Amino acid sequence: MIHEEKKVGNIIEELTMFFFSVGAEHIQTGIDRQGNQVVITMESDYAPDREYGLHRLKEYLNEPKNDSVEDIYWELAGSGDPGESSQLLLVGMMLDRADVVMEPGKVKLKLYKELMM
Repeated sequence: MIHEEKKVGNIIEELTMFFFSVGAEHIQTGIDRQGNQVVITMESDYAPDREYGLHRLKEYLNEPKNDSVEDIYWELAGSGDPGESSQLLLVGMMLDRADVVMEPGKVKLKLYKELMM
């Protein structure tokens, strides 16, 4: 099972680095595990002059889940340059669902991931 927890860690790492790449100074992360489902919550600010880096975040995180890609490439999450669209697409393919709320100067994420038992 630790394999599945590492995937969750990689998702959080990739998104944390993404938020740093858009000028975040305050990032909050939460993990709530209930049985075989994990809900990751993140809230971050961003620099106003880097808002352009957020324009496709919702789209990327809501890519259709792809179990075969996840099984092969999950270890690559967090290995590229922060904010690379390919990294965010990979994270999106690892998630079951992503709720993204954009507010002026702030982003809130609620990410759902079913753990494989």
